[in-house]
Amino acid sequence: MATQALKAKLKVCMFDQYGTVVDMQKGLTEAVTPYLKDKGWQGRPDAFVTWWRRTHFENSMIDALLHREHTSYREIGHRAVAYTLERAAIPYTMDEVRFLVAQIERLKPFPDVPAALARLNSRYRIAVLSNGDPDMLEAARDFHKVRFDALISVAVANSFKPHFATYTKAAQIMGVRVDEVLFVASHAFDCIGAKSAGMHSAFIDRRMRPFGITPHQPDIVVPDMTTLADALA
Repeated sequence: MATQALKAKLKVCMFDQYGTVVDMQKGLTEAVTPYLKDKGWQGRPDAFVTWWRRTHFENSMIDALLHREHTSYREIGHRAVAYTLERAAIPYTMDEVRFLVAQIERLKPFPDVPAALARLNSRYRIAVLSNGDPDMLEAARDFHKVRFDALISVAVANSFKPHFATYTKAAQIMGVRVDEVLFVASHAFDCIGAKSAGMHSAFIDRRMRPFGITPHQPDIVVPDMTTLADALA
C-alpha cells in the first residue's frame, strides 16, 4: 500500500516495547557487566545478554504453544536468566536472578524514539503492545518517558506475541479495526504476527538484516524511528 493511502487509513500506531522502543541489548549489557565482573566471569557481557534474550524468547514461544495458563513475562525471565547463568557456570541466588530481570523495567529508549513518537502522536494515537507484564510496563514509564495513549500487555489475551489474539485484542482495546493499526517492531516475528492478524506493519531495521521470505511482508521498512515519522507524521 502506498504511504499516502496508508496515512489516510491509520488511526493507531502500536509499538513493540522491548528492542523497539527501548534498547534492550545495550541496557541489559550495561546492567549485567558489573554483576558478571563481580562473579569473575571472563566471557563477553553482550553475549551473555544474547543468550538470555534468546532463551527468554524460546521459553515464551513454548509457553504460547502449550495453550495452557499464560505464564508471566517476569517468570519466564527468571527461568531464562537462571538457565543462562547455569550455562555459563556462574553460581547465583534467586535474589540475584530477580534483580537482573528487574532491570528490564529500567531500560532507556533508543535516542531517536521520544521525538519521533511525539511527532507520530500529533497525527495518530500511539500505544504499546508488549509481552511484558502490566506492572512492568507501568514501571517502565518513568524511564522511557514516552507518553503513550495506552500500554497493553499480552496478558489480556493470555498468550505471548505473535499469537493472533494478542493483536486482535489490542485493536479491540483501542476501539479500532485491526486494519486501522500500524504495528511497529524491530523483530520480524512481531511484524509477521501483526500482519497475519490483519494489521499493517512497519519493520524498524536498525541492524540492517533481511526480513526473510514470508507472505506477511511489512508495509514499511525503515532504518530508524525518525525515518518512520518522516514518512507518516
